[in-house]
Order: sequence, then C-alpha cells, then structure tokens
Amino acid sequence: MEHIILYAIVPIIVVMLAGYISGKKGIFSGDDAKKFNKVVLDYALPAALFVSIVQSTREMLAADIKLSLIALVGIMGCFMLVYYVFKLFKSNSGADAAISALISGSPTIGFLGFAVLEPIFGTTPAVALVVAIVSIVVNAVGIPVGLSLMNASLEKQQPGSTKKESAWLPVLHALEQPVAWAPILAVVWVLAGIPWPHWASPSFDLIKGANASMAVFSAGITLSSIKVDINWQAVLGSIMKMVMMPAVLLILGLVFHMDPTNLKMLVVAGALPPAFSGIIIADEYNTYVATGTSSLTLSVILFIGFCPLWLWITDLCVGGGF
Repeated sequence: MEHIILYAIVPIIVVMLAGYISGKKGIFSGDDAKKFNKVVLDYALPAALFVSIVQSTREMLAADIKLSLIALVGIMGCFMLVYYVFKLFKSNSGADAAISALISGSPTIGFLGFAVLEPIFGTTPAVALVVAIVSIVVNAVGIPVGLSLMNASLEKQQPGSTKKESAWLPVLHALEQPVAWAPILAVVWVLAGIPWPHWASPSFDLIKGANASMAVFSAGITLSSIKVDINWQAVLGSIMKMVMMPAVLLILGLVFHMDPTNLKMLVVAGALPPAFSGIIIADEYNTYVATGTSSLTLSVILFIGFCPLWLWITDLCVGGGF
C-alpha cells in the first residue's frame, strides 16, 4: 500500500496541484487546458496505446477476450444505470442524465490510465491492453451512446429547431478520433502477425512519455478554472462512480474467473475518477456543467482513498498476496 500511495497517487496529486496553482495564478487558463487535452487525446495517448499493443502477441489478445467482454458489459451497464437513475429526477432532462452518464458512468482512462496503472503493475503490454480495452469502451461505445441520448433529448425540448441526425453519426465520429482507431489498428496489426520493428518504437516513445504528465497537469488547470458547488446529485454521482463501477467489475470478474492481475487492473481502471471528456462535452453543449464538474472534483479527492481500498478488497477476493 505504501508503494501504491507513494508511486501512483502522490505523483498525481503533486502534478495536478502544480496545474491547479498555475491556473489560479493565471499562468494557464481553461482554454490552455483544452489544448493540452487535445495533445493528449490526439497524439500522446494514441501513440502510447499503439506502440504498447503492437508489442504484444496473438496469444495475449486471445487471453484478453474475457477481459474485453467484462469491461464492455460492466462499464456500459453502469453507464446506462447512471443515465436512468438521474433521469428519474424531475429537475433533470434527458440531456442532463446523458451528461451524468458520460461523467459518472465513464472512467477517465485516457487521462489517468497509464499514470495510475504503470506505477502499480509496471510498464507492460498487459497494462497497455487494459488501458486500450477500457479506452475503446469509453470512447468508441460510451461517448457515441451518450451523445445520441443527449441529442435525442435536445430535439424533444426544441422540436423542429434542429435537423434529425442519424444515430450512427456519433459512432462514426468517435471512431474517427485517434484515441479510438489507434488501438483498433494495433490489434489488427497483431492479429495479422506483422512483426513490429524495434527501431520504430523510439519514434512513438517520445510523445508517449508526455501522456500521463500532461494529462494530470491539464486536469489541475481545468479544476482551477471551474466553480465547484457540491450538491446531493454530485455526491450521488461520485458514489456511483467510485463505489458501484469497481464493485460491478469485481463481481463480474470473480463470477467469470478472470485472471487475478487483469482483474486488479480492471477494478482500478473502474475506480478512476469520472471522464474529463464528459465535462468537455457538457461545457460544449452548456448542459449540466456545474453539477457534473462538482462530481468530478469530489471523485478526484475520493480516489486518493478508494484506489488503495479497491486494490486491497480485490486482493482479498482473489486470495492473492498483492
């Protein structure tokens, strides 16, 4: 636990605090954070996912089919549950519920996945595969579903004011993003049996190294530029994200006898704070911004305690000696 706290959690707090202070001092702004996020999502993270996966084998991918299915069912099940729970409240529209799902029903795997998992489990292809699988679920499945639900609600609120779009457009748009197609391309590369030249890795490693540090620093700037107003919906969203999602993934993994190490990584991935992409979408559509941001902030604070807690609980359940 000391290793986890010192090597995985403390560095995140320090770098995020540096970003927060820089934002408060006016050195960087919320607009700067969006540019940093774009570097992470369009360049650093895709490079990290691609070069890590292409160094794996067909056997490793075959062994991770169970991981992929459990991640898809567990994360999207929680995603839809958050949507329907928040839709029950009279003060929320369908668009509000969709934003809630994009935030409290999605882990911020793209921003913090490598930053948290690598210090705990090491820099291995197995870690990259977990990050890639969860990233595909969040970015290629969750975001399109959330956008479709939100657009459908906005159309009902303003009938005739917007052109009805195909439900497949958000899916196609998500697959156009490097963070979605890069890991898919890498998986196809491995399945095709094409050897990856070792001399090509350094070209990806340089930008890959900026992924975790820039993502965490940018998160601190983002938190400094928003007004935090903790309310009961923010608390509920945080509980569903930090407690429900990792619990569901843990139960599914135990029921279907997942590999213990993969299960630990998946549970930690599920316990990550809400996806920052949800806040970006909320801000773009000016929907549920204040409460969503408050839930994100509260979850980041709670993660300090829940990360080692879920590792300990998972270790007890699988009977290992982590």
